[in-house]
Formats: sequence, structure tokens, C-alpha cells
Amino acid sequence: MQKFQMTTPLVEMDGDEMTRVLWTAIKEKLIHPFVDLKTEYYDLGLEYRDQTDDQVTVAAAEACKKYGVGVKCATITPNKQRVEEYNLKQMWKSPNGTIRAIMDGTVFRAPVLVNGITPTVSTWKKPITLARHAYGDIYKNTELKAPAGSKAELVVTAPDGTVTRSDIHNFVGDGIVMGMHNTDASIGGFARACFRYALDTHQDLWFSTKDTISKIYDHRFKDIFSEIYEAEFKAAFEEAGLTYFYTLIDDAVARVIRSEGGFIWACKNYDGDVMSDMVATAFGSLAMMTSVLVSPDGKYEYEAAHGTVTRHFYKWRDGEKTSTNPVATIFAWSGALRKRGELDGLEGLQTYADALEKATIDTIEAGEMTGDLYLISTLPNKKKLDSWEFLDAIAGRLAAILR
Repeated sequence: MQKFQMTTPLVEMDGDEMTRVLWTAIKEKLIHPFVDLKTEYYDLGLEYRDQTDDQVTVAAAEACKKYGVGVKCATITPNKQRVEEYNLKQMWKSPNGTIRAIMDGTVFRAPVLVNGITPTVSTWKKPITLARHAYGDIYKNTELKAPAGSKAELVVTAPDGTVTRSDIHNFVGDGIVMGMHNTDASIGGFARACFRYALDTHQDLWFSTKDTISKIYDHRFKDIFSEIYEAEFKAAFEEAGLTYFYTLIDDAVARVIRSEGGFIWACKNYDGDVMSDMVATAFGSLAMMTSVLVSPDGKYEYEAAHGTVTRHFYKWRDGEKTSTNPVATIFAWSGALRKRGELDGLEGLQTYADALEKATIDTIEAGEMTGDLYLISTLPNKKKLDSWEFLDAIAGRLAAILR
């Protein structure tokens, strides 16, 4: 068959461990046979990030801003153990955090629903979309060790030289201290992205922080959301019959668990990281969660919402075949290719992306799936496949759909 054509390259960001292995397999089996793929490639594997002092991550983010659409493999954010394992120069910051800080915007994550996989939460009937602020907080933090006898202070120096100080803690023994920040502009962009996405998808919007404890930091999020809603979106929400409301995050968790789904839940950066994993797991698997970063000026970066599957990588490295679920990574590719097709007016590329997702879902609903889904599927004639068998099964269906 004739391959679908591209006119503008995707920004392709390779990653680490098992997801890097599957990244190559997905391209070989599901993309190259059908698409004349054009990408601008960046290796965000941990070794190369270390070699370039992480400047490759910055370059990849800038490329996403230039070309408008990127697709990213899962990457390692190193801890002390990883520094030793990979002999790194330092504990480099999260690549996702770096990219999100440069692009700004909001991460929208939603589960891929398939027949035979029943959510752990029995009341959930519709997808829950997590809207995660993609700037600041712990991902752009500054942290220090505080030796015994230290005094930690928060200091802000105004443009006119005025200094405001606030005591954090007087350390009797050794301790630690951390500073975080955010900006009104980024919070405002987050709010507008959430309101627009709610209107576009016709879903209610919930927003939650902990303003009762964080009376300046979290309260600023609450106030900006409220101001923007009242001034810019209230009339449109009311006309569409949609609801926006704010609640404390602990109350939001209780409400989410009791709900039937079908709404957008907006969270600050770290809250969204944790809660999206909870929602994905409860819907079936972390590997069944889509994720897209949308910048305020309409740039897109698609990725899997899970990690690098280290345990499976060690098995694969030892010569074992694994049953690692590649669905989130497949949907990152399909989402990026569809968006590239939309922006470039290439209907064929959009058709291919739709077919790839259908072939993936059809394969699972036919009873052919990876081990994580096999354990929870209620289908009567299910079969556990290794990752390569699963990709081959999808490829066969994809070819039949596109024939």
C-alpha cells in the first residue's frame, strides 16, 4: 500500500529502558510500514542527557515550540541510586519538568477505555480527564540541606530593593529546606486552558488545591481561577449547561471516588501527577492513560503518562521477553500524528491515526492483550501475549483496516 505522507516533521524524543525498546518496535511494526515518517530526533536517554549536561532536553523543548507537535518516550528522572548505576555527573531534573517549564501550558490526561476492563471504582462509568498544571511547584524547586543550628528564611527582594523576610525554621538538628514558585501568568494560562478544554469537550470542570493550609500560594490559584471564570467564561459555561466549582483537594478525592466520571479534574502540578496515576490505575492500567501537553499558544507534546518500566527492562536485558503494555506510547504516536495531520491539512495522516487507535482497541477487545490487562480483563477467551506478539496482532488489524 502507498504510505501516508507528512510535510512537517514531528519532534521525536527518545527515552529510557523498556519504553525505549518498545519505542523502536512501535515504529518498526506500526508506523514505518504505513507512514513516510518525518521527525526531528532528540535522544533524551539518560546517558546522552548526561553527556550534554541536559542541554538536549532544552533543545527538544525549543524544537516543540518551533514545529508545534512533539512525541516523547518515557524517561528516567535520576535519584541517588540512578546516579551510581549510570555514573552520572549529577541528579538531573525531570525532563518532563524541563519541557513543561519551557512550553508552559497544561497536561490533559485521560484513560483509554476498552470492553472487558472494568474500573476498580464501581461507580465510574465515564472517563475522568486530569488537567495538570505543567509549570513550577516541586518540579522547579530549589532545595538545600540545613545543618544543625541553621536558620532558614524566605526572602523576596522587590524591584525597588525592598526586602521581605519570613522565618521558615530554626534547625536544632540537621534538616532540609525547599523553596517553590509559580507565576500569575502561568496560573492564568492554566485556568484558561482548562475552561476552554471543558467547553470544547462539553465536560464540567472541577478545580482543587489546599488553600486552607497554603493561604498565599494555593489561595492564589483559587483566586485566579475564580477571577478568570467570572470575567471570561461564566456566561459560556451557563449557556452550555456546564458547571465549574472549586473544592479542597481532600474533598475532591472523596467526590471523585463517589462520582460516575465524565468531567475534568484540574490540579496543581504535583497533585495532578499523583492523581492521574491513581485514576489511570483505577481505570485499568497506567499504560492505558493518554497524555498531551498543550501550551498557551497551541503547541502540543504527546507522551505516555507512565515510567520506563525498569523491572521489565532488566528482564529484557537478560534475554527474557516481557509482556509490557505499549498502549500509552502507541496513543502518544497516534495523537501526535493526528495533530500533525490536522495542522498540516493531511486527512490521510488523520485517517491513519484513527485506524491505529481502533486496531489497538480492537486487539484488546478480541482477547489479545499484555499481562497487566490479562490479569484484570473479564473477557472469556482472553490470551496473554508478550509485547512483540501484541504489536504484531495490532499491525495485522491495522493493515486490514487500511487496506
